[in-house]
Amino acid sequence: MNIGPFSLANQFFVAPMAGVTDRPFRQLCRRLGAGYAVSEMINSRADLWHTPKTTRRINHVGEPGPIAVQIAGTEPARMADAARYNIDCGAQIIDINMGCPAKKVCNKWAGSALMQDPALALTIIEAVVAACAPRGVPVTLKMRSGWSQAHRNAPALAVQAQEAGIQMITVHGRTREQGYSGQAEYDTVTAVKAAVRVPVVANGDIDSPEKARAVLAATGADALMIGRAAQGRPWIFREIAHFLATGSHLAPPLVAEVKQWALLHLQDHYELYGEFLGVRSARKHIGWYVRNLPGGEEFRQQMNLIENCASQSIAVADYFDRLNQCADRIADGASYPSNRLARKTDRELTV
Repeated sequence: MNIGPFSLANQFFVAPMAGVTDRPFRQLCRRLGAGYAVSEMINSRADLWHTPKTTRRINHVGEPGPIAVQIAGTEPARMADAARYNIDCGAQIIDINMGCPAKKVCNKWAGSALMQDPALALTIIEAVVAACAPRGVPVTLKMRSGWSQAHRNAPALAVQAQEAGIQMITVHGRTREQGYSGQAEYDTVTAVKAAVRVPVVANGDIDSPEKARAVLAATGADALMIGRAAQGRPWIFREIAHFLATGSHLAPPLVAEVKQWALLHLQDHYELYGEFLGVRSARKHIGWYVRNLPGGEEFRQQMNLIENCASQSIAVADYFDRLNQCADRIADGASYPSNRLARKTDRELTV
């Protein structure tokens, strides 16, 4: 599929997640099968653009294209300025955030709160499209199914967005009221797909190859966007691609492969964040890598005590080396050869 002039490698995308989908994580997901990735959201307030946090978020050095940046805000003129600024910083696609359910975002009427005010939402879309069009930059939109169960207005807003020039629409099948609770529904995604001509992306609770196939079949969506399921499992994209192409499951990755990917991820992470923030912000990623593995919880707890990047990286390497002594491939704890092995590993796999 295409977004404007850009032809994407496949239909499996990394969802924008604040504090997660930074450049190192996006690059790793792309290496492991994702066809497209969207950045963490950038606030439209110009006074925040030169803070350390935003400076890291707009750093696209070495990132493969197309580079997609998500912006968030409530004022059309500021959103247009944010689009121009990010294009100047390397963005090739601008994504508008109307899907974030976080209170600190919605309390300021940004993110999914904009779905309560369709007129303002449309004005923002028009302003951003007008800012991007002279630069040849496509604009996409990510939204929820609606504000509440009683107000699932995604199909109507999608039609307006398309007419205003939006070139791809992603729908998370939950309302703002739900947050991340309950289960995602896909009827709204189906309705949006039926209502518009532009590509539609389904998002929400896609956590396995079987679920991916079922969601595509149920919605007719052009692509899938995967968020939380990729945390600690960035190879999920190649698993889904293989399953949909062949009907069979790709073998779980080798322990040695996951060790290599994790260490590469950590190195990129440290280079972006530096020593102090790098070792601390990497802890969540390490925790996700090991959460379903033997001894993972004990390792995670001890990992949180390490205060420098070199020691953290060595500890991760040692963990996977010990795991490799008793299992060749990564699998859920229940899939390891025997309960006896799992118990033995729980005792041994510590820092």
